[in-house]
Amino acid sequence: MSETALDAGFFLRWMTAAAASVDREAARLTDLDSAIGDADHGSNLQRGFAAVVKVLEAEPPGTPGAVLTTAGRQLISTVGGASGPLYGTLLRRTGKQLGDADRVTADELRAALRAGVDAVAQLGGSAPGDATMLDALDPAVEALATSFRAAAEAAVQGAEATVPLQARKGRASYLGERSIGHQDPGATSSALLFSALAETAGEGAAR
Repeated sequence: MSETALDAGFFLRWMTAAAASVDREAARLTDLDSAIGDADHGSNLQRGFAAVVKVLEAEPPGTPGAVLTTAGRQLISTVGGASGPLYGTLLRRTGKQLGDADRVTADELRAALRAGVDAVAQLGGSAPGDATMLDALDPAVEALATSFRAAAEAAVQGAEATVPLQARKGRASYLGERSIGHQDPGATSSALLFSALAETAGEGAAR
């Protein structure tokens, strides 16, 4: 894994790339959510990340940690349902873990993301295998030890692996066995986040 230092500009580009990816895939995310949820995951995240880009462009934070904490705070205040608090917690906790450093290494980002993912697990009371966003986030953070590209691919594979699982948390869990056969929308959008990270790092987006 490269030890190239990542500055605030890198994180601003990451959030912008994530917003563009969510915007492109919003309809697909909503379609996935319509089968097992409230059919609003795509539109909610689309609105939330658009607000993130707007606030970051208006007054760009000067450190990586501040970029992510600002983004997380904006998602919590803008996105309804469960996805706002979950994504907001992921980014805010990651940002706080990064602290006030002007630049961070990829390994430091990985450690901070681990803290963020653990916070999501605690907030949602979920674990890998429950057919939630953790099924993409957890393997992505592990694979980040190898490369950004590997993390993106692990997230995509993790999202696809939710298809045969029975949802045990969130709105989809109310369906019981009927949730089997559907890809989790939260895991799918989490994969978009890591694909945007790989794209920002110049390692290409996952499929």
